[in-house]
Amino acid sequence: MIGDNVYYLALSWAAVRAGSPAQAGLVMTVSAVPRALLLLGGGVIADRFGPRRVVIGSDAVRCAAVLTMAVLFFSTDPGLWPLAALAVAFGTVDAVFLPAVGALPARVTARDQLARVQGMRGLGARLASVVGGPLGGLGVALGGAATAFGLAALLIAVSIPLLVSVRIRELPTDDDRTGAVGTGLVGTGERPGVDVVDAVGPLEPAVGDAAGAGGSTEEQSGAVGPREPSGEPAAARGGTAWRDLVGGLRYVRGHRVLAPLMLVIALGDLGFVGPLNVGLALLADERGWGAAGMGWTLAGFGAGAGAASLLLAVRGRVPHAGQVAAHAILAGSVAIGALAFAPGVFAAVGTAVLVGLLAGLSGALCAALLQTQSDPAYLGRVTAVASLVSLGLAPLGMPLSAAAIGVWGTGPVFVVSAAVCGLGGVVILCFGHLRRAELPR
Repeated sequence: MIGDNVYYLALSWAAVRAGSPAQAGLVMTVSAVPRALLLLGGGVIADRFGPRRVVIGSDAVRCAAVLTMAVLFFSTDPGLWPLAALAVAFGTVDAVFLPAVGALPARVTARDQLARVQGMRGLGARLASVVGGPLGGLGVALGGAATAFGLAALLIAVSIPLLVSVRIRELPTDDDRTGAVGTGLVGTGERPGVDVVDAVGPLEPAVGDAAGAGGSTEEQSGAVGPREPSGEPAAARGGTAWRDLVGGLRYVRGHRVLAPLMLVIALGDLGFVGPLNVGLALLADERGWGAAGMGWTLAGFGAGAGAASLLLAVRGRVPHAGQVAAHAILAGSVAIGALAFAPGVFAAVGTAVLVGLLAGLSGALCAALLQTQSDPAYLGRVTAVASLVSLGLAPLGMPLSAAAIGVWGTGPVFVVSAAVCGLGGVVILCFGHLRRAELPR
């Protein structure tokens, strides 16, 4: 994550120096196209060949691409086209890397620790954003874009042996899986992928009270689909990638927890990204807070989100996760709307801390539910769908928010955005399986 932060800073600096602001903006956004187009295919690759192997391979490619750019800048002035090519390559590899990273936690830890892992990942992201920016700026100051790219390549290279040291367990045999059905092992009818089940324990029913009510295996399986017939990797069985892709989408669509959870993620990102990115800058300018005021407000949001991640990392499990996520979303949406009416910087920072705390808590819980409610064999594709929802819809919120603020002002736009976020909490409360979803004990 730190290497990625340094890379993006180096890319933006090099693009600004090599072309016009419009051209630099194009270079910075061009990586989003292959990432969005190929994400679902990346999820299939992660599930077919295993997330560890895919993460290591894609990380090595990322390192090689950034190192090549560092060498180019050390030897010559490459201009904009190589930067654009690097951005496209990085976005393409990200389409494989992101689903594999999302599928990896379930392969290396028990299910009752997955929520804690999400909290630690959140802390890692906050740390990377704090450290990566200044580190990239130091690289640029010392030796320009070449040094910054070289530093990013070094940081990514260091992560490769760490990933190689990660050990995962193999899939259970079909007999093991058959014996696990009575304890709640469920999946879908077509099993592509090589993810683990015995490392995380048998999957529980998606609804927390289904097992406690003593429901039948058929009733429990109905929460997430029929049971999987085979523990073999789809690649080993000769299944086609297209069949895996369709099977993954069908799995998400038919899942009583994951399907509405994807809608919650979409509403949250659509309503949240605009105000906290474009909207906050315009609000600070409108109120005369200046760049310092905007920076302090963003810092408040980061502090709140970090506190939520720390809470989850330490506690590990939050009872009634579905209900807590719903109420956190609803309360957080109110805080987002109130941010536009803060009378001063101090009040804005306090409100931002509250937004970060509630949004961080709800986001971490949604991520933990996504991890724990998914069959590990489908986590790559489930993560790909969730990432596509975020990466595809969230960017729409920024230009829409900017245009709407130009017409109606910050107050109404923040309120509407807050209402969109709040709909995510309403969705959770309206879908009983998601509302009653629990994290494993």
